[in-house]
Amino acid sequence: MVLFAAAAGGALVVQARESSTQEARQLSKGVAQSFARAPGTLDAMKSGDPTELLQPRAEDARKNTGVDYVVTFDPQGFRWTHPDPKLIGKHIYAVREGGAADRPFTKTFEGSLGLAVDTTVPVYDTNGITIVGFVSVGVTVASVDDVVMDQLPQLLGFAGGALAVAAGGTALVSWRLRRQTRGLDPSEMTRMYEHHDAVLHAVREGVLIVGSDGRLLLANDEARRLLNLPADAEERRFTDLGLEAGTAELLGAGRPATDVVHLAGDRLLAVNVRPVDPDDHTAGSVATLRDTTELRALAGRAEVARERLGLLYEAGVRIGTTLDVVRTAQELAEVAVPRFADTATVDLLDPILRGAVSAGPGPQMRRVAVHGVDGARSLYPVGELIRFVPSSPAAVGAERGRAVLDVDLTAPGGWMSAQDPERARRVLDLGFHSLITVPLQARGVVLGMASFWRSTGAPFGREDLAFAEELAARAAVAVDNARRFTREHTLAESLQRSLLPGSLPDHAAVEVAHRYLPALEGVGGDWFDVIPLPGARVALVVGDVVGHGLHAAATMGRLRTAVHNFSALDLPPDELLGHLDELVARMDSDENGERDHESVAGATCLYAVYDPASGMCCLSRSGHPEPALVHPDGTVEYLRVPGSPPLGLGGAEPFETAEVSLSEGSRLVFYTDGLVEDRERGIDTGLEALRHALAGARRSPEETCQDVLDALLPARSSDDIALLVARTRLLDPSRVAEWEVPGDPAVVAGIRADVTGRLRVWGLEELAFTTELIVSELVTNAIRYGIGPIRLRVLRDGDSLICEVADGSSTSPHLRRAAITDEGGRGLFLVARFARRWGTRYMARGKVIWTEQSTRSPEAEPEEVSADALLEQWEDAAW
Repeated sequence: MVLFAAAAGGALVVQARESSTQEARQLSKGVAQSFARAPGTLDAMKSGDPTELLQPRAEDARKNTGVDYVVTFDPQGFRWTHPDPKLIGKHIYAVREGGAADRPFTKTFEGSLGLAVDTTVPVYDTNGITIVGFVSVGVTVASVDDVVMDQLPQLLGFAGGALAVAAGGTALVSWRLRRQTRGLDPSEMTRMYEHHDAVLHAVREGVLIVGSDGRLLLANDEARRLLNLPADAEERRFTDLGLEAGTAELLGAGRPATDVVHLAGDRLLAVNVRPVDPDDHTAGSVATLRDTTELRALAGRAEVARERLGLLYEAGVRIGTTLDVVRTAQELAEVAVPRFADTATVDLLDPILRGAVSAGPGPQMRRVAVHGVDGARSLYPVGELIRFVPSSPAAVGAERGRAVLDVDLTAPGGWMSAQDPERARRVLDLGFHSLITVPLQARGVVLGMASFWRSTGAPFGREDLAFAEELAARAAVAVDNARRFTREHTLAESLQRSLLPGSLPDHAAVEVAHRYLPALEGVGGDWFDVIPLPGARVALVVGDVVGHGLHAAATMGRLRTAVHNFSALDLPPDELLGHLDELVARMDSDENGERDHESVAGATCLYAVYDPASGMCCLSRSGHPEPALVHPDGTVEYLRVPGSPPLGLGGAEPFETAEVSLSEGSRLVFYTDGLVEDRERGIDTGLEALRHALAGARRSPEETCQDVLDALLPARSSDDIALLVARTRLLDPSRVAEWEVPGDPAVVAGIRADVTGRLRVWGLEELAFTTELIVSELVTNAIRYGIGPIRLRVLRDGDSLICEVADGSSTSPHLRRAAITDEGGRGLFLVARFARRWGTRYMARGKVIWTEQSTRSPEAEPEEVSADALLEQWEDAAW
């Protein structure tokens, strides 16, 4: 033992020294690398006086980290810093022996401060190639030895203590052996050892030696304990030992038995009986007894554990099947009842139900799930906001973040009486006697509480807490996933709805109704729009961006804005889709390097322009389903609009248009594919169902939208749905006036007179002056610079008066300020001054210059500024 203690002490000393040395190497390496990478180190080494900047920092680092020195030096080996200022500027000899200069290395060498564990780290310039200097950090061996010497008394004390314990143990064992043997000589001790220890006490089973006459000859201690035998049992018959008749018969008869399970009192025994001499049954027998009571209990507990493992597996399968917070809570309650509890309730914090992050557990929670025995809902109904008292298990568990067990709900003066005496009485009337309340925690945040109630069987015990916590933990992850989905879904839906038009403008050309329904899995990129165009026309748009979530919603907003901008240019449908296709291609190209972004290519769009003056509708589509047209008599047809690839995939292929003449009262139906196609229904079936839903006359757009959704809306939509229904109107011919204009400037005066006469018929005499000026300028410019034929059209649309001058030229006028010497260039300025807005629209051949004036009240400008005063702005005297 002395040698063992000495060897152990020496080994501990060596180990302590090695550990201290290793710690010194790690310390020096860590400090050296930290100092080398510290902000300012590189700049200081590159400065004019590195010592002035580095010496204070090196000394601070040495004192704060406990190393013996922090030395910096240049690539030639001349020190910039040193604990001994006298050595600054001195050369370091053999500093790189055993180490490479271009990477950190650690070694033990004899320095100016003695033998030390030293780590040298190079400091590179910003290019990562040039070495600017080195940082050397060391811990002297004397410091390491000091640590070992500080630990040496403890090591020696431990070794001495171990030696003392070993010696004391040896002495105690010797004393106990002498006492137990009662001073018997070795031969007697050997006999007793061979008979009792080897045969009886060494085995962990009850051993009985039975004579041929049924007498008990020998019984070990285990047999006495199992059968509760009296002290003088030897040499007595089993029938005289007070055993049950069946037990006495089984053991005393001497008949062979193998693992016979026998109930003896409150113990379940496995009995084996074997004859001493198989050939001589009169020689007696040996019986062994094995207590299987605990094994049976263990088997019962193992069965319970197996059932609970199965329940946990079932929980993993059944909880979280949907990304709905309330449904996930209900699934937890359904899994727990009845295999773990008679009733289960789940309460969640209100922010969790909205998808928000809770600031922390609070006293108020909302009940979202109750499942269990009849009458359990009388605890608290679903949907009620509960304010728990501080002593309740829910409040205590939420505060501590651990499960709380209440084994006796019937105890007087409990928390239930403080919570609600009337409900407490109903709880006890239902027979509930024990409760486990577990916090639902995910990512360190308490989401709510799950409570498990028992009204039958044994009360909950401590062993049930771990299972309840495991069950709640699995459910909490599913609840948190549902919460996060709810939050993302709410954000995406809010973004989607904010980007969609809140209300569509009233327009004389069409009466519209719309619907937008997001998918259950998340909002997508469907959108619709109604955009007023010059000339009383209107643009109808429906589009669909691939994908779901925030990216699809944001992309939809960008495309909708782009369509508005392109519509402001009054482009034909095919040209507008061409520009939109180029935009999508650029968007995909810009985001191609960002792998987190989804591709936009695959977005679809249907764009139509309807002119109520002529009843013509021009349509173009890019990868979008064909629109439906409901004629005034109720018949339905799908318009054959030439198809093109989705946006971003068109390449060099041009977009095509289709023109159709619409009767007044026709209904144009634009929709996205989510309405007619889903997982359980093909697109052909959906289109046919849509045809049947649209058939029928004399229905308003609102009624049409509702009928379509009632007929086609799936129970669980996997894609969002956009629906736009527009019923066409025609302008009254009496509100449209047209003139063919010869190419002679002399006819301008007559045209002005005709327009004034038409305004007088419409009751717009107050607009005669400005309208004559506008018509005169536009017609004169068309005659002077345009190409025939030239047409003038004046329309009255609601509160607008529209003037349009068309000619065969494709050149467009531009508003500019005329120079002093210019003879012309001022007419378009006057047009822009007096019109509410104006612009140019190109046709297949030629263009249309249009203006729009308000008819609500006389324009303020002609009253405040006379025409002469306005024209004087361009006279030479004014300049």
